[in-house]
Amino acid sequence: MIEKTSDVYLLPQRPLLRANGPLYRQLADVLRDPIVSGSYPVGSELPKEADIADRFSVSLMTVRQALRELETDGLIKKRSAKPALVAARNPSLNLSWDFKSFADIAEYTRDAVLDIKSYEKESSLLMARHFGMGKDEKGYCLRSVLTVGDQKKAQVTTYFPPDIGAQLKRKDFTDVLIFRSVQQRLNVRLEVAHVTVRAEIADETLAADLEIAEGSPILTVEMLYQSADQRHIELSIARHPADLFSISYDAPNNLA
Repeated sequence: MIEKTSDVYLLPQRPLLRANGPLYRQLADVLRDPIVSGSYPVGSELPKEADIADRFSVSLMTVRQALRELETDGLIKKRSAKPALVAARNPSLNLSWDFKSFADIAEYTRDAVLDIKSYEKESSLLMARHFGMGKDEKGYCLRSVLTVGDQKKAQVTTYFPPDIGAQLKRKDFTDVLIFRSVQQRLNVRLEVAHVTVRAEIADETLAADLEIAEGSPILTVEMLYQSADQRHIELSIARHPADLFSISYDAPNNLA
């Protein structure tokens, strides 16, 4: 039997300000608190979308985006034409990727830890292609593993052109966001990230890093960071177990 706990006044009334980032992410945090605390127990209903929108003076679209984030976390289950149901008090460890800015990339890595494995000079066809280097010319490669809780979430390989990499040392990568460490250390602002997503299969080394079976499906996200003067500064390749990672985005209908 479903417990009816839909009082909108159980939600903490917190001002949502655009200066603090995307409104839907702020609203998701507000909604998350009473779920985690048990004020909305598992099996109960959240308030209606319209009531939430009215309480926080936001649009229904903002409310739906916030609820979609909570559903991705495994905290709620959305229903057609009915209030969402609370599904769990604690979020699942699955990673979901939904960003339109560098701030969203930062949000994605919240609660993650970056374990640095090595930082060395090496040659790579990827560096040659993206950084305009000779095929045997050596740049710098940072190898690391991204962990959330006790699960290995991604193997991350990051390349830098020779002059950029020479200004960085292993100890400089203190931030889970590698591009942020680069910005702080070199005082350079990265303006754009060009993203490519593809499917791969885990080889022996990748399987060992992520503690999965060799041959497992992998979702690979390649991000090429570009500075304001359009120079390619960093190429990061994150390889995720396909069953622990998802990508979501809004696709507005702009067809006539």
